[in-house]
This record gives sequence, C-alpha cells and structure tokens, in this order.
Amino acid sequence: MYRENFEELERKFLHPRAQKSSQTKGRKRKEAPCRFRTEYQRDRDRILHSKAFRRLKHKTQVFLSPVGDHYRTRLTHTLEVAQIARTIGRALGLNEDLIESIALGHDLGHTPFGHAGEAVLNELLKDHGGFRHPYQSLRVVDYIEKDGKGLNLTWEVREGIVKHSKGFGEILNANVPRTLEGQVVRISDIVAYLNHDLDDALRAKVLRIEDVPTELLDFFGRTHGDRITTIVSNIIETTINLEYERVAFDEEMDVMIKKMRDFLKERVYLNHYVKSESDKAKNIIEFLYRYFMEHLDRIPLYEKIKNTKKNYRPWQAVRDYISGMTDRYAIEIFHELFIPKPWTTF
Repeated sequence: MYRENFEELERKFLHPRAQKSSQTKGRKRKEAPCRFRTEYQRDRDRILHSKAFRRLKHKTQVFLSPVGDHYRTRLTHTLEVAQIARTIGRALGLNEDLIESIALGHDLGHTPFGHAGEAVLNELLKDHGGFRHPYQSLRVVDYIEKDGKGLNLTWEVREGIVKHSKGFGEILNANVPRTLEGQVVRISDIVAYLNHDLDDALRAKVLRIEDVPTELLDFFGRTHGDRITTIVSNIIETTINLEYERVAFDEEMDVMIKKMRDFLKERVYLNHYVKSESDKAKNIIEFLYRYFMEHLDRIPLYEKIKNTKKNYRPWQAVRDYISGMTDRYAIEIFHELFIPKPWTTF
C-alpha cells in the first residue's frame, strides 16, 4: 500500500515526460516489489550501502591525497552532483529518486588517482578495448558488488550510469540517456566539476582569482554559489523553453562552459605540479597492473568470481581489482610489494 501511494503521487504530480517508477523496464533478474519503496528508491539504497560507494571517500577528484579537509574527493563530487541534479529535477517536475540513484552510482567504477589512473589503465588495456570509468561503473553494479552477484539495478539507473560521461568532447552530443532524469545527471556532472575544480584550484593556490579570465567571472559569477546558480537557472529555463524535448543549456552557455573547461584544462589539469604528481600515480598503477597479471592468486575473490562468471579473463580480474582501489590502498600495496622494509633483528 505504501509503495502504491508513492507511485500514484508520481503519476499525479510529476511532469508527463518524467519517468515513473511503476513504468520501469525492470531488472535483469526479476524481484518481488518492496512494500514500502518504489523501484528507484530501492536502487538508491542499494548503491548507498555498497562497498564501492564507501570507497569513493578515498579516491582523488583532481588533487592527489591533499593535505587539508576541504578538498573534494570522488565522494564529495558525487554528493554535489546529486544535489545539483535534484535541484534541477525538482524544478522540472522529474523523478528525484531516479535522479539521485543515477547520481550516486555514476562514478562507482572510477579508478584511484582520478583521471590519471583512468588514463594509464586505458593505455594498459588498449588491446582489450581500453578503459572508461562509466563502463566500469556499470560493471560494478552489474557484476562486481556483492561478491560477483551485482546489485541488480533497474534499466533506467543502469543506462543513466553508463551514459553520464562527456570527456572533453561535445557536452550536448547525441549519446545521452533516454530518460530526462539521466540527462539531468549528465549535465549536472559538468556543472559540479567545473565549479568545484575551480574552487579547489583556488584553495590549493594553483590559481589566483586574478588568473581567471574576466569574461568568465563576469558571465558565471565571482563566487562558487553564484556560478552554480547561473548555470542551473539556465538549464531549467532552457529545458522548459524546449518543451522538455531534452535537458540542455542555451548556445551562449554552451560556448562559455567550453571556455571554462578549456581554461581549467590548461591551467589546472595540465598544471606542471598536478601533472608531475599524476605521473607518479600512473607509475604506481602500471607497476600494480604488471605485478597482478603475474600473481592472480593475490587478487581477493578472483577464484570466487571466476567460478561465478564464465570466461573471467586475467586482464578483467586485474582491471576490476585495481580500478576498485582507493588512492591510499593502491599506495599501501605498492609499498608492500616494491619498497624494501627496514632490516630488523627482531
């Protein structure tokens, strides 16, 4: 009765183009419905209680192992994406539970050391299709969590997770989720990281506010909150003007966001200090990859998952293990395997 009441409220109050929980395409493995929660609420809870979600707190966003409590991690990035996406979704009358589920799960497959870790795994796995974290996030929820059983999420959440990323390509390209809720998360991801990466770069003194082009400050605003408000307002208004055909910002905003992204790429992501630390991280990932390819027996759960999943190849096992590591665990394993311990007579 409780779940049915929620589903009725969705049908009554959400926008006609919003995704309704009762209309999900379902799960790979059929399950009896919950008495109290809708299908997307169940997905949100499964992601929130997963081990992969907890590990995000010790994974890099931009600055590796920063000294200071206020720098973003992959977990705080995820929460900021969820908050921005829910704000947009609420204003548009979309399904907030679906939005939150996709947002909380979108980076579960991200590597340690941020995009530096992703880049080196992509190179190491080039003969096997490379590595992209959205696909790994889908693997986490489909196959890796719960000792190889996966979380058995709904189709809409899984599709939103795997299609959330844009890289440095076109932001509003054709490869977007079918649901408007998935599109909200995709666009909120860039809203979040452009703003908090700038914020962290200023905190780390990699940039001064005077270094940011006046054109960008005048357009977006001079505070973190002003910049987010500017972009979020534009997304809501543009989507309404488009009569919910798609979730988007207008052409002027698209141009300015690309300018901000290019500025951060040049001055922050490719900054000599950030890059030098990233190169060290890449070396760690490469050493670990080559070691575990020769020592599959050192990978926890390898035999168990291999027995569960047919054709579970060695490179897949190493990819899954390393991409699931936190920064500090990868460093700890590297020290254990490759750094000599001081001699003692005891």
